[in-house]
Amino acid sequence: MTISLSEFINSIISNPALLVIVVLTLGVILVNGWTDAPNAIATCVSTRSMAPRKAIMMAAVFNFLGVFVMTSISASVAQTIANMVDFSGDSGDATIALCAALFAIVIWATAAWYFGIPTSESHALIAGISGAAIALQGGIGGINGGEWIKVIYGLVTSTVLGFVFGFLVVKIVSRICKNMSRQKTTVFFKKGQVGAGAAMAFMHGAQDGQKFMGIFMLGIFLAQGNADASNFVIPVWMMVLCSVVMALGTSIGGMKIIKTVGMDMVKLEPFQGFSADMAAASCLLLSSIWGLPVSTTHTKTTAIMGVGAAKRFSSVNWSTVNEMILAWILTFPGCGLVGFIMAWVFMKIF
Repeated sequence: MTISLSEFINSIISNPALLVIVVLTLGVILVNGWTDAPNAIATCVSTRSMAPRKAIMMAAVFNFLGVFVMTSISASVAQTIANMVDFSGDSGDATIALCAALFAIVIWATAAWYFGIPTSESHALIAGISGAAIALQGGIGGINGGEWIKVIYGLVTSTVLGFVFGFLVVKIVSRICKNMSRQKTTVFFKKGQVGAGAAMAFMHGAQDGQKFMGIFMLGIFLAQGNADASNFVIPVWMMVLCSVVMALGTSIGGMKIIKTVGMDMVKLEPFQGFSADMAAASCLLLSSIWGLPVSTTHTKTTAIMGVGAAKRFSSVNWSTVNEMILAWILTFPGCGLVGFIMAWVFMKIF
């Protein structure tokens, strides 16, 4: 199943519920742009390999390419997100519950951004819609365990592989460049980090773009009265729309997260920034191929931790790390509870 742009526009005009879903979904994508997308370019900005505005423009272009290319190859991440919860039954109640979940995600992510904490929008999305689905179905039956377990696999993958890859890549780079001129290698890695940052932005689009488009498609089908759509094709116009909105969010609030991830957590040199980006991008590529919905925030930040720890553990600002870990731990129960309460309240009111 899919929907053309003309059909989509006609549906919005004739269905106010769909308009609400679209506005909220785009709001969540916008928030993702200013809280998650900056992680992709944080290191190349912090090492002064790129100016912030140029980095944001690059992120916008490669986010779109990641969305388009990887979705064209495989939309398995989007399918996993859409199928991990059960919104079947009354399509009216399901639509209200989804709206409540999206609203909860925006609240949670905005609060995290206000404090400069790079919380995972992927996990906020998963937690919010899971809480809403439980409220809708009146119990844990709202969760599809077979699909949800992929989220757990993704959480472990993004955390462990991000750290390990970051540690190993920077060790290999250091060994290769051990006897080379410091000045020449710095010039090389500053240029190389532009490419590595582009690779991170590409993989951010491949992962997070698919997650939000999966919810976008679910919302469209619910608003049309189809609560059982499980297989769909993502249209090109949606890829373009989501990429543009994500880029806008990055340009609005990206610097606050860039400072936390790229500057406060670990002081990075160009070769270290290059290593962190390549490690994180590789981990995200493997996860996308496996169809695992992983967190770009977790992957990038743990890769940076691995790079810092490879030098010495004391070079990592563990107080900043502790704040991020606390935000990650609280996201699932916190955003899930907010999604549940808001869905329950919305269904009672509307």
